[in-house]
Amino acid sequence: MVRRLLVALVAVAMTMVTVMASAAADTLSWQHVPVPAQLRPQAGLHEAVAFGPDRAWAVGADAVGRQAPGFPLMLRWDGTAWQRQSLPEVGWQGELLSIAATSPTAGWAVGRDAAGGARLLRFDGSAWSESRPPRGVVLTKVVAGGGETWLIGSRDGAQALLRWDGRGWRDLPVPPGAVFGLHILAADDVWAAGATNAGAAVSHWDGQAWQQTIVDGYPRSTVSSVLAVSRTEVWAGGTAGFIGGPVGRPIPPLLVRWDGQAWSRVTVPADFGSVSSLAPTTSGALGWVSVERSQNRDPDSFPPLVPGPDFLSWNGTSFTEYSEPAVAGEGESSALQLAPVPGTDTVWSVGRADSPEGTFAPRVLRFG
Repeated sequence: MVRRLLVALVAVAMTMVTVMASAAADTLSWQHVPVPAQLRPQAGLHEAVAFGPDRAWAVGADAVGRQAPGFPLMLRWDGTAWQRQSLPEVGWQGELLSIAATSPTAGWAVGRDAAGGARLLRFDGSAWSESRPPRGVVLTKVVAGGGETWLIGSRDGAQALLRWDGRGWRDLPVPPGAVFGLHILAADDVWAAGATNAGAAVSHWDGQAWQQTIVDGYPRSTVSSVLAVSRTEVWAGGTAGFIGGPVGRPIPPLLVRWDGQAWSRVTVPADFGSVSSLAPTTSGALGWVSVERSQNRDPDSFPPLVPGPDFLSWNGTSFTEYSEPAVAGEGESSALQLAPVPGTDTVWSVGRADSPEGTFAPRVLRFG
């Protein structure tokens, strides 16, 4: 009898622990994380990369907008706070657009100076330094994955893709149209998100050639983010196409999924906005979707629009909606770029937020 009672008590205790853990998980939300107070007004962040709970970087521009041309900005997370990263070799005005790394000791950041020239920074594990960019290429993004590092840009007005071979940057063939985002699984397994005159397009590189598929054929549709879970599960997000309508008409978000045989559109709980970023879980599956300028129809409001979810958590079958927290003296985010922390459930979001009188401010959010 005593033994049965002990077993019953243990079972009840384990159930309570499970319920409490589940309740704690349900109460998790996105939190605002302050940036250094010494940043000038109108700073903004474009992108971030994380390697652990105490190591992350975010890049953007300091004193932009009315203070143009601004200055390159890099922040570093040390596990406690965001600090401005020293860039002693950077003496030019402009901005940093993108950052990526294959390891904590091998990173790259691309930027643009006030004259429109390409800038490239390299991290060796201890410091960031200037690196010579590919000749004649205007750089917009750097992407790393599968031990690979690629650059996205343009040369003489035409799309350009380049791959780091350990000694220099080598040009690669490009798929038709424009490329806005990449997900690299290996040198012979790369997915590209973009657009053509025929609509939003996703292309796959097998090491020899690109195979492109139009995933949404409406005019002006585009995908800018892509996440490849496997060869039979790929996601891409952006904005859906539309025909006609007044200038400034809200545009619907677009999220599509490849199941190994066909692309299909996935319904998201937002009527308007743009899917700006996709982030994986620790297993590599889709975990998060960010939706910039998210809105939903509401016939009882005037205008008939209300804010929609800023973040969507995917559990494999459905979405859970999350809104960004309110920040005193600032409006909503106008840019949301996700950066998951490897080996954890934590995710960063960086961008910029609207502020009074048409200004904006850097915005950093964290979940987990």
